[in-house]
Amino acid sequence: MADSLIAEGLEKYFNPETTAEVKAIEGTHAASYAAKLARVKVVSAYPITPQTTIVEKLSEMCASGEMEAEFIKVESEHSAMACVIGAESTGTRSFTATSSQGLALMHEELHWATGARLPVVMANVNRALGAPWNIWADQTDSLAQRDTGWIQCYAESNQEVLDMIIQAYRLAEIVMLPVMVNMDAFFLSHTTEPVALPKQELVDQFLPEYNPKYKMDINDPHAFGGLAKPDTYMELRYNIQKSMEDAHRLIPEVADEFEKVIGRNHGGLIEEYQTKDAEYLIVTSGTITGTSRIVVDQLRAQGLKLGLLKIRFFRPFPVKEVQSVLGKIKKIAVIDRNLSFGRCGIFFSELQAALYNCECRPLLNGYVAGLGGRDVTPKTIEKIVNHLIASEKGEDLIWMELNI
Repeated sequence: MADSLIAEGLEKYFNPETTAEVKAIEGTHAASYAAKLARVKVVSAYPITPQTTIVEKLSEMCASGEMEAEFIKVESEHSAMACVIGAESTGTRSFTATSSQGLALMHEELHWATGARLPVVMANVNRALGAPWNIWADQTDSLAQRDTGWIQCYAESNQEVLDMIIQAYRLAEIVMLPVMVNMDAFFLSHTTEPVALPKQELVDQFLPEYNPKYKMDINDPHAFGGLAKPDTYMELRYNIQKSMEDAHRLIPEVADEFEKVIGRNHGGLIEEYQTKDAEYLIVTSGTITGTSRIVVDQLRAQGLKLGLLKIRFFRPFPVKEVQSVLGKIKKIAVIDRNLSFGRCGIFFSELQAALYNCECRPLLNGYVAGLGGRDVTPKTIEKIVNHLIASEKGEDLIWMELNI
């Protein structure tokens, strides 16, 4: 029975016609193999727990010749991002990875990558920020960078990590904006799952060789990143915003094209589950989604019309998509593994703003849970659903399972 259930689950993703190999690997190695399949030519990163095994695997593949790329060792995450910015400026497809304090150290360079219109792709392993030191899952590190102009997406599974990174290069190189692919620390980064590695020739078909129109070339010199006066700077920012809007339109198209070539589709900006007749809805991102699906199935079996909305892309934020789904729901619970001090969970804040102009505003509750890697169990989610059903008015910030 167990074997048949596993086979049924794997069949959805592991198409023998498009799969070169199925590997049992952790999320960090899924990111490493994705960079290899994308034919990245420059890798620069500084190790930080729990991202370290991404860097180790890439270093091994570069050293052995399995991956035809230059691995550049640097002394910090700030330098790593500066290094891939330099590589991308010459028209070279590049990759980096980081986590937590490392991402915070990169902050200055994140803005530069956006402003320079460089399609850098970075894997970020979501980890809590200090002090105190904590190496476990928390999305505040990436969400604190939400205004840097990076496209941000959040993976639920190791397979989605691999597929997201490959798709991220396709998207980034069309809109000329950087992409940050996020995975939960340890729940994904160090958990082993079966992952289908697509055939290289199919990835090459989906992701053509990178050859930008403008790049640093000693035979065709141009100035890059020079001074922009007040009469031009605002227009440059407008162009970035328009490209982010283009990304909003292109994300589902890229996902559909990936499905045509590789045979998998994890969804566009959002993924719906049991929403058609739902009266109550859970909104999640990352690995909390998988646990929530189980709870939705269990409570539906008891007669509760409960659904689930997974936010795959935080930037660009899927305002129209969210409005179309949430506007018809009676009560909504947003589960955040993050916090904006002085306000509430960050996904909740964005969803609340997205629904402000809707004619039908559902009751909306924001729940903060799982900070610093604390488990969000099925019982936790059941408590959230029961609290939501009993709520008579919305609450912005509800702390779950505090030990105080």
